[in-house]
Amino acid sequence: MEISYKWLKEYVDFDLTPQETADVLTSCGLEVDSLEEVQTIKGGLKGLYVGKVLTCEMHPNS
Repeated sequence: MEISYKWLKEYVDFDLTPQETADVLTSCGLEVDSLEEVQTIKGGLKGLYVGKVLTCEMHPNS
């Protein structure tokens, strides 16, 4: 069964890293096979640029 770290933090108040949480769960008898980081947007937001429009003018040849 897969459980989201973020989901778990919504229901239980704790300040442990994902690895520390896995260690605690394992010590309680719940085997944690692996930790996997899941990105909602593949590749994250690398290469994303944000711009701000400073002026708006009519193009002379439009």
